[in-house]
Amino acid sequence: MVNVRIDKDKCIGCGFCVAVCPDIFELGDDGKSHVKGDPNKCDVKTLKEAAEGCPTTAITIEE
Repeated sequence: MVNVRIDKDKCIGCGFCVAVCPDIFELGDDGKSHVKGDPNKCDVKTLKEAAEGCPTTAITIEE
């Protein structure tokens, strides 16, 4: 089971995570990323790509 957390204080709403994994991430009304889907429906490699590409390291992936 994978757990995904987004630090709202760090998120700048760049949309990188949404571009990498649009089934899991979305930008909310506040302009920041939110987890919208079950992260277990996305492969861990893709989730890690989204986390590693985040310019502010706002995404944490826990396996």
